[in-house]
Amino acid sequence: MKSKKAFSIPITFLMLFASLFVVISVTYYFAVSKVTTNSQMLNVSSAKQNMNTLEQTVQYVLWQPGSSKTYEFGDCGGTLKTEPSANLLTINITDGTFSEVIFNSSIGAVAYELPYSKSADTGLYLKGTSQVVENKTGAVMTQLYIESGEEHPEITLRYRPKVTVTTAGTQNDKPVNNVRIYVVNLNTSQNIHLMGKIPLKSSCVNAETSVNSYNVSYSPSTLAVQVTLSGRQAQVSAPIESNANGAIINVELVVCNTTIERWDR
Repeated sequence: MKSKKAFSIPITFLMLFASLFVVISVTYYFAVSKVTTNSQMLNVSSAKQNMNTLEQTVQYVLWQPGSSKTYEFGDCGGTLKTEPSANLLTINITDGTFSEVIFNSSIGAVAYELPYSKSADTGLYLKGTSQVVENKTGAVMTQLYIESGEEHPEITLRYRPKVTVTTAGTQNDKPVNNVRIYVVNLNTSQNIHLMGKIPLKSSCVNAETSVNSYNVSYSPSTLAVQVTLSGRQAQVSAPIESNANGAIINVELVVCNTTIERWDR
């Protein structure tokens, strides 16, 4: 009886030790998981803030040739990538009678590849909407959103065209319509593929304007602006004022050439 009792004591201690080890292991696992999750969320939140600030530096220089602004992009655990040859933009105008492509070129983009995260909010638009062309008053040209990348989610910054319409009296007894299409072009940006803290400079190189004029003898009511951006298509209608004599339609394309490059302090 004494030998059995003596043998049971170390068994009891062994069971207690095993139970305590399991409790400590489980607690450690959940603690590490919690810390990792919080760290991932912090990186994503910081990346969102940094990309938003970068977009603000670009906005600061848009349509102001010769202007520039610097900014240090923080370390959010991921990779900053400029993509000058990305985002092929094609703009076609038509009133049903004539049709003409007035722009066909890549306009570039910037992407921040996030580190691994379970909560990247893929599909979320931080600024702008998914529409690839806008003609609404107050609509922004910016598209800042989170999308699925090749390996990890990415926060992407790009710009879509915007269309405005004004009338300017008559000419040769025909109403004059001015259709203006704005484009922000980042395709002269420096190729960047870097991690860590990155000093950046946004600069407005110039704003180029070209005008196509159409003197028509019929009476169109709208001009369709058809846009394809990175394979996605959309169309907006610009109202056209005309009379029995026809209409004059001036289509003005305004391209703001802007660069993002690494800043050498």
